Amino acid sequence: MFSNIISSDAQTIHKAFLQHTTTMKLILVSLLSCLSTIFQAAGGVIPVLGFFISPLATAPIIVCTIISIRYGVLSYFTTILLLFILQPSELIVFPFTTGLLGLGIGCSFFVFKRRFSILFGGSTSLFLGILSVLYIFKFPLLGPVASTSFNLYTTGSILLFSLLYSWFWIEISVTSFKRIKKKLAS
Repeated sequence: MFSNIISSDAQTIHKAFLQHTTTMKLILVSLLSCLSTIFQAAGGVIPVLGFFISPLATAPIIVCTIISIRYGVLSYFTTILLLFILQPSELIVFPFTTGLLGLGIGCSFFVFKRRFSILFGGSTSLFLGILSVLYIFKFPLLGPVASTSFNLYTTGSILLFSLLYSWFWIEISVTSFKRIKKKLAS
């Protein structure tokens, strides 16, 4: 029963935004893309504090994807373009980690009805994104903690991290959806 409430909150928000004009939706998407860019770029601009701010780049992508999957993808690519201009060093991180997680969770809210399925969708996107960066592009995403050659222990650790991190963002999203739904009702 509780898992269907999750889907209905997302659907209510989706239906509320469908009533707006295309211009309003595009303005919201562009503002959220800018916000996502600022959060992601903070990791390279603000030395220590930025690494705690940059994970917040996932939230605007989730919100845009809840409005519409098409607008979520648009926000994802707009953020990548803005990062290309403002902070090119984040281009390998955002498309395969925080941005992809936002798309995965947002799309999972549309496709799946149960919390476990949403968790599976989000964590799969993050897991595959991190593995792609590490093992296909050979980019040391995790620094000296993990090598770029395949290791079963590292892969298992990434899977566990992906599950926990996705669960964290799903809980934040569900709480946010309930608050947004209350605001829309009043």
